[in-house]
Amino acid sequence: MRSIWNGAISFGLVSIPIKLVNATENHSISFRQIHTEDGGRIRYRKYCELEDREVSSQEIGKGYEDSDGTIIPITDEDLAGLPIPTAKTIEIVAFVPEDRIDPLQMDAAYYLQAGGAPAAKPYTLLREALKRSKKVAITKYALRGRERLGMLRVVGDAIAMHGLLWPDEVRAPEGVAPDADVTVRDKELDLADALMDTLGEVELEDLHDEYREAVEEVVAAKAAGETPKEAPAAEAGGGKVLDLMAALENSVRAARESRGEDAEVKQLPQRKTSRSSPKDTGGKKSTSTAKKKTASSPRKSMSKTSQAGKKSTTKKAAAKKTPAKKTTPRKRSA
Repeated sequence: MRSIWNGAISFGLVSIPIKLVNATENHSISFRQIHTEDGGRIRYRKYCELEDREVSSQEIGKGYEDSDGTIIPITDEDLAGLPIPTAKTIEIVAFVPEDRIDPLQMDAAYYLQAGGAPAAKPYTLLREALKRSKKVAITKYALRGRERLGMLRVVGDAIAMHGLLWPDEVRAPEGVAPDADVTVRDKELDLADALMDTLGEVELEDLHDEYREAVEEVVAAKAAGETPKEAPAAEAGGGKVLDLMAALENSVRAARESRGEDAEVKQLPQRKTSRSSPKDTGGKKSTSTAKKKTASSPRKSMSKTSQAGKKSTTKKAAAKKTPAKKTTPRKRSA
């Protein structure tokens, strides 16, 4: 791998000569700009405003534009002679746990290659020290005209450096979260957990850039004078989610079908709550039942008595209403 920067790691009083090489590469397909009418290339040429002519890359340097529009030339020698210790040195300033680094700060990644045989021993010492401490090294270094923040960590048998953004370069997530007060039910969380479990884990090595492959197929088809394949029709049901529970259930079902599992979404176990179950009363249950029976018996007797009283009262009332028959006096014989 070709180095893009040569310098040294400053590890206290130990200096480790290193070469900086890119740890990543870009596989995206690049396009040229063309004139759509005739397919001619569109090029951007670099002209000097004063001489009104095109200049080569060897004639182009750096310049800082002042507030009044004046251009102040800045040479590579000016930048190389900056009075900072990180001009040609990766200076380790601290060792911290890796979880202290916010992933939002992560930038470009590099490998640090030992610069020759004399650097092998101190390079290995730093690598093993990082391994045993389970920490990462926070560094400062200068690259491409500016001082940067970095992080050293062990990758295999090599030391890798991640460029870090300065803390004031990371924006706060203001106005990003929903403003509305949203309540998520336990059943929705249970379905979300089930969906996460169904999707499971994945080996990152198995993932690939499908978009790039599709673009390559289009290019190959057009180069052969063929018609590129049409994109499959988009599945219906996209857009605004009206029923979150239904969408989650369908997602779990589809994920299980894709894995060849039973697609049925069974009733999920409810989460444990703080509510206590009814206590077992044991023998008290029969006592309470007996009390209920005992309490109900007087009511029955009272109702029977009241019914009997009502009947007798009715008879008395009927007797009062019935007129008494007149008796005919018997004649006595002489």
